Amino acid sequence: MTRIKRGYIARRRRTKIRLFASSFRGAHSRLTRTITQQKIRALVSAHRDRDKQKRNFRRLWITRINAVIREGGVSYSYSKLINDLYKRQLLLNRKILAQIAISNRNCLYMISNEIRKEVDWKEYTGII
Repeated sequence: MTRIKRGYIARRRRTKIRLFASSFRGAHSRLTRTITQQKIRALVSAHRDRDKQKRNFRRLWITRINAVIREGGVSYSYSKLINDLYKRQLLLNRKILAQIAISNRNCLYMISNEIRKEVDWKEYTGII
């Protein structure tokens, strides 16, 4: 049988993988087999950490809201604020509330005071 030379397709595939791993250090950017392993590992980590990032940001927003709310009134907390928001059926997510807490604390105090007045008034009159 005659000798068959391999085409350019495998080389093109390896070049594409090397471009992905060009910022890696040592053999992780030079050896093809190691590059493929590191690429798989990098993509798995990126996928996992996207979910972790969402969790971390939610925790950060909750902490910021709770810190500002507790400054205003000693007996009021984050959980009571969220509960009152749900009772009042206001659609403010934690990200927006945290931005309001950082940029304009007085606005968050006003929101929480209005919610508390409305909820207390409804509970007092027996509407709920």
